[in-house]
Amino acid sequence: RLGEETMTGLAKSAGIEGKPSRPSGGREQRRHQRSARKPYLPGLTRNIPIYEILPAEAIELIHEESCKILEEVGIEFRDDEAAAIWRRAGASVSGHRIRIDRALLMQLVASIPSEFTLHARNPERNVKVGGKHSIFIPAAGSPYVRDLDGTRRNSRLADTHSFQKLSHVAPEIHSLSSTIAEPMDLPVSRRHLHVFHGSLRWSDKPIMAPNACNGERALDTIRMAEMVFGAEYIKTHPVLTSVVSCNSPLVWDETMLSGLKVFAEHNQPLLLSPFALAGASTPASTIGAIAQVNAETLAGLAFTQLIRKGSPQVYGQFMINIDMKTGAPMGGTPEAAHMTLVMAQLARKYDIPFRTSGFHVGAKLPDAQAGYEANMLMHAAITSGAHFIWHVAGWLEAGLVVSYAKFMLDCEQLGAWYKYAQGIDVSDLKAAMGAVREVGPGGHYLGTAHTLEKFSSAFFIPSLMDFNSFEQWSAAGAKDSAQKANEAAAAALASYEEPVLDQGAQEALRDYIAKRERELPEHVS
Repeated sequence: RLGEETMTGLAKSAGIEGKPSRPSGGREQRRHQRSARKPYLPGLTRNIPIYEILPAEAIELIHEESCKILEEVGIEFRDDEAAAIWRRAGASVSGHRIRIDRALLMQLVASIPSEFTLHARNPERNVKVGGKHSIFIPAAGSPYVRDLDGTRRNSRLADTHSFQKLSHVAPEIHSLSSTIAEPMDLPVSRRHLHVFHGSLRWSDKPIMAPNACNGERALDTIRMAEMVFGAEYIKTHPVLTSVVSCNSPLVWDETMLSGLKVFAEHNQPLLLSPFALAGASTPASTIGAIAQVNAETLAGLAFTQLIRKGSPQVYGQFMINIDMKTGAPMGGTPEAAHMTLVMAQLARKYDIPFRTSGFHVGAKLPDAQAGYEANMLMHAAITSGAHFIWHVAGWLEAGLVVSYAKFMLDCEQLGAWYKYAQGIDVSDLKAAMGAVREVGPGGHYLGTAHTLEKFSSAFFIPSLMDFNSFEQWSAAGAKDSAQKANEAAAAALASYEEPVLDQGAQEALRDYIAKRERELPEHVS
């Protein structure tokens, strides 16, 4: 960044006579304000219009077809207890096939709050979900890592902890993810304990639990959260989120439902997100896929309210299409962007917070393809008005890989999207026009009081993107963006400072993990 002295020197060399007027306050104070990096950005409050890609009558048509699916085709809840709960509620039940009348469906969905606050162990980092409020959450579930030297290898618990630390220090990240790097060096049955312990220890931001796709593991995370927040507190305060997925087409299985019931019982929000591959697990049609997935999501949301009426939930979607030549899942396609925009409209119709994904890409490296894909999806996520924007940092290979370099590059871009979504500040117009009158024809603004006051905040200033001349770039080592990003990741980890966690809670967590490891089998058949 240009320092104040450099700005003044440029002004003098350009022939502007006299010293520019100074903003109030000391020089050292202004220099500190310009150089200080914010510890975090608060949850985003959007101030740009929401883009509605379809007219209202088209949204009503999709809703109508989704209701017909649930009434006529039905959906399977492959769990005896769930089927009994639906029967008592008045649905038509044949074995595990549930047919839900639209009046019952919408009555249940209507009890979901339109907005909630996600509480962090540091209250200053609480965030709102819903309305005009959006939060950014990094990627999750990757069994492979692309390391700081670019090597692709198995993820380890040390990587999980490193990405939790990076999530903590990144100003643009509002909540930790579930299992950003799947620790392949731990038994599956015990991974969730160590992953969630890391989330509670290495950051004081809001957290996601490891995927709530198993009731026993979901209950472990609830018990561990109680040790940090207090059992009474979490009865009335959402402190963690997780995700459950319908198995498209039209199946909620016993494993997912077991986790759903635990979270809903404890008043903790879930992202009900069918994992749909358009063209494989849905019709090969954008609009047809949306109608099916909307039915699946609504059925899951309604069931949460049979478990606990009024519990906060999130209308989620993870929809990508397959490559019709190979069957491989694709990332940043126009169809994926269209699906995000339309399902956001449906979520608004039902007045439920909406979850989508951001920078989830199929590219193998943090290269041009990764950038193109990410931009396609994030533009849709921001302009759709999405509230919970997941998978926004680190993903490659459709989620198989999490990359240190891409994590840092994505975080920088999140800062740009954050500023974009805040809209244009018109309050500065009067002061800017004062600078016009000060400079007049033929001058420039480098040394004006207005520029000296605003130069570090007027425009987005990236640190990893390079806008220097070729000669400057060459002299600095001719580094590409991935090299710079890996260096930034290493520096962030080296400067990481662990937030304080109550010693009693820390000991209770360790004791609980040791107890559960004695109880849980190391190998799951």
